[in-house]
Amino acid sequence: MVIVTLQRAKCIGCNYCVEMAPIQFQMSKKDGKSVLIKSVNSKGFFTFKSPDHTITESCELAAKACPVKIISVKET
Repeated sequence: MVIVTLQRAKCIGCNYCVEMAPIQFQMSKKDGKSVLIKSVNSKGFFTFKSPDHTITESCELAAKACPVKIISVKET
């Protein structure tokens, strides 16, 4: 299981996550912040759980590229 978490409120809209993992992230046209696709919001933390380990590498690249470090990726 891969768990990706985004603290959306702290997003600065740099678009790096979308460039690194376009399947999992997109930019909101409404406020210019990142959106973690198919995620669930819990107190400002948007979380996506997937059994598909093929997304791990691109999501880790997005987490490393994020200048405000608001993306985390965990494998279980």
